[in-house]
Amino acid sequence: MAPEKDAIKAGKKACEIWPDEPVRAAQKDTDARWTLKFAKAKPLANGKPGIDIAIPSFGYKSSVSICRTFGFIRKGKVTDAARFDGRMLRDVVTSDNTASDVWADTAYRSQANEAWLKRQSRVSRIHRKKPRGKPMPERTTRANAAKSKIRARVEHVFARQKDQMGLFIRTIGI
Repeated sequence: MAPEKDAIKAGKKACEIWPDEPVRAAQKDTDARWTLKFAKAKPLANGKPGIDIAIPSFGYKSSVSICRTFGFIRKGKVTDAARFDGRMLRDVVTSDNTASDVWADTAYRSQANEAWLKRQSRVSRIHRKKPRGKPMPERTTRANAAKSKIRARVEHVFARQKDQMGLFIRTIGI
């Protein structure tokens, strides 16, 4: 199995890895990757914190920029599930958008992205993370809540896709 994994990591297509087995190659997705999705547990009834869980996930993720007014997708990019969200910001922020505000969740916040947005004359409206080991400041909580009202528009785009596809969009290959 190791030679197959090495070939997939090297970027070979399924038909190159299994040339004598076209049926098998048709069922193998060499573009998708495994990642972990972390789910925060709610506190237990006795007040103790619940146990957070990691859920393995195989596939892809979409990053999109939308028109806030109408909800149309301006630009999108699909990558394997293991790709870090923050790296996708530059791929989906378009130069033809006249609005200067960029709304995104905390995964897109980094010093590099903030500096890039500033160089592009954009205003960052990216959510702020909770400080590790400390409660979220009330001011930040209110600011994130206000940003969420705007950011919800992009979640509606994904919800619509999932609704039409029965919660899953199934593909083999990007």
